[in-house]
Amino acid sequence: MTDSPILLERHGAVGLVRLNRPQARNALNASLMRALEEALGELEADVDIGAIVLTGGPQIFSAGADIKEMTNKTFAQAYLEDFVTRDWEALLKCRKPVIAAVAGPAVGGGCEVAMMCDFIVADETARFGQPEVRVGTLPGGGGTQRLARLVGKSKAMELCLTGRIIDAHEAERIGIVARLVPAGQAVAAALSAGAEIAESSRPIVMMIKESVDRAFETPLSEGLRFERRMLHATFALEDQTEAMTAFAERRPPRFRHR
Repeated sequence: MTDSPILLERHGAVGLVRLNRPQARNALNASLMRALEEALGELEADVDIGAIVLTGGPQIFSAGADIKEMTNKTFAQAYLEDFVTRDWEALLKCRKPVIAAVAGPAVGGGCEVAMMCDFIVADETARFGQPEVRVGTLPGGGGTQRLARLVGKSKAMELCLTGRIIDAHEAERIGIVARLVPAGQAVAAALSAGAEIAESSRPIVMMIKESVDRAFETPLSEGLRFERRMLHATFALEDQTEAMTAFAERRPPRFRHR
């Protein structure tokens, strides 16, 4: 096993990124987050990749931020180095869809990283939570914000204030998890979903992702206006013409991703 904190694989048109600090339960330290940013950048630049899957190990996604690296950090250090923002937001810059494949615990920063992905495929062993209150701090990678948008104020308050860890079934029921699969099948299911996405037109997939993201960043009226402009923009694409022609001719489309 390589000592790299990130392992990068390609499965056809899908990139697979694995967190690789098993001895530290995939705790998220600065080295891992920098390597994650590099791996995501490489896949973003690869024209043959249409979707990305992010996963951890078969028994744990991530135990969260590396507490050992944080214990003696001062306010000045955290503020001046732009802690979390600088190293943690590479996922948010990805224009290609990113799917989290979660087995075992995804807690604290691990839960936040999973929620930064476009959707989560989890197996029945998965666990989610924001237990930062138990170590004298609060979620700082989006845990109080994305979680509230996913599950609503009351449930987000309960999870963040108590630090309670929930199982995969509850996570699916309240909207954290998009798809729940049997134990051991999260990565395969996520790769399958990624391959399905990668079969579609790259620019159209990116437009859909951007439009859904806009729903959480603007009022409804502005979101609808943005959606309509994206719809209009598709008519400038060769792929739109090809897909509608193929539909009329009852054949699979041949996308050129332009």
